[in-house]
Amino acid sequence: MPDSIAGSGSALLWVGVALIIVAGVLVAFVWYKGRPMAGAHVFRASRLSRGNLLFPTQVAVTETSVVHYTPQWAGAREQSMHLAHIASVAIDRNLFFADVMIESSGGVSPVLCHGHRKADAIEMKRLIEQFQSEYYRSRGAAGGTGEAPRPA
Repeated sequence: MPDSIAGSGSALLWVGVALIIVAGVLVAFVWYKGRPMAGAHVFRASRLSRGNLLFPTQVAVTETSVVHYTPQWAGAREQSMHLAHIASVAIDRNLFFADVMIESSGGVSPVLCHGHRKADAIEMKRLIEQFQSEYYRSRGAAGGTGEAPRPA
């Protein structure tokens, strides 16, 4: 009788070790998928906000575009919008976090980013407006409007 009890205890130990290993691999996978993107201006949503518990949404603002990146279990969802196509940036400040809505001038559905810190949302909007100003200022300084010249 004592041998069967010892054998079942050993089996339970191996099951416990296997569960710990599986949990560790799962945690490492979720951490790997949720790591910050490369770039100077990357804003990651809080894991405590709606829809961002496992894989937080990230927004990268560059000199030419805005990239909305959401990791998923298999792959990721990425949406980018050139600065010239951004019509407006709206911030909805809630009690703890802010939601950012970036609307395009092309009429497609807006980019919705939930759960960012309020300061990050304001910085995101400021950077977009700054980069848009620089983009349009450089186009004006080059002497072109982007349109083909009209025949005389």
